[in-house]
Amino acid sequence: MAAWTWRFEKTDGTEVQPALTPEEFTTQGDAESWVGEYWKELAEGGADQVSLFEDTNKIYGPMSLHAEDAAQG
Repeated sequence: MAAWTWRFEKTDGTEVQPALTPEEFTTQGDAESWVGEYWKELAEGGADQVSLFEDTNKIYGPMSLHAEDAAQG
């Protein structure tokens, strides 16, 4: 069973500890729903962007957690 996880980063790609610690998700949809629900708290907690991984494979990212960046993208 694949584990879907998020990597939390500053804008320069440095990994940071998230304000909220997510579990490992069993589906991509669950992982995306979680970030959709908590992106504001994550951004306020110091994460600027996230990347999604399936086990060790990067699926996509980095994706900005800042509303103004997301609106432009």
